[in-house]
Amino acid sequence: MLRKMGEAVARVARKVNETVESGSDTLDLADCKLVSFPICIYKVLRNVSDQIHLITLANNELKSLTSKFMTTFSQLRELHLEGNYLYRLPNEVSSLQHLKTIDLSRNQFQDFPEQLTTLPALETINLEENEIVADVPVEKLATMPSLRVINLRLNPLSAEVRVIAPPLIKFDMLMSPEDAQARLP
Repeated sequence: MLRKMGEAVARVARKVNETVESGSDTLDLADCKLVSFPICIYKVLRNVSDQIHLITLANNELKSLTSKFMTTFSQLRELHLEGNYLYRLPNEVSSLQHLKTIDLSRNQFQDFPEQLTTLPALETINLEENEIVADVPVEKLATMPSLRVINLRLNPLSAEVRVIAPPLIKFDMLMSPEDAQARLP
């Protein structure tokens, strides 16, 4: 077990070093078995954090992200967090004023992360396969200037959301048919 942990740590270190050394605008830490974002990465990336525009933390075991993560990587354009155990976002997600795409699919959100409605550049929100039932802030989403697509497929959305949303929105709101929800395990 220690050997596997050592390999995982070495993999993360290698990927972070590649980002720093190449001057890349991408940090890919997908499939690294992370349970939290490693604090040491903030120090390693402190001189290049403003140049990072895409972070992938997909398919890890993250239960939360800190406010420090959001404020450190404030220049992000894309954030991929699919396949984790996230159920909320810190309020500091509102500091991501350049964010265009966020993928939160296959997590454990029961409530729509309303802080996303404050992001003026946000074009795509993917919340597919979560546990969102109600309280989708349709009115706030409708006023977002850049929003093009919101994916809420495979969420047990209430009938109220299904009725209210279509007349108010100018973007694509993807939802599963109501009868598909009944078939989900």
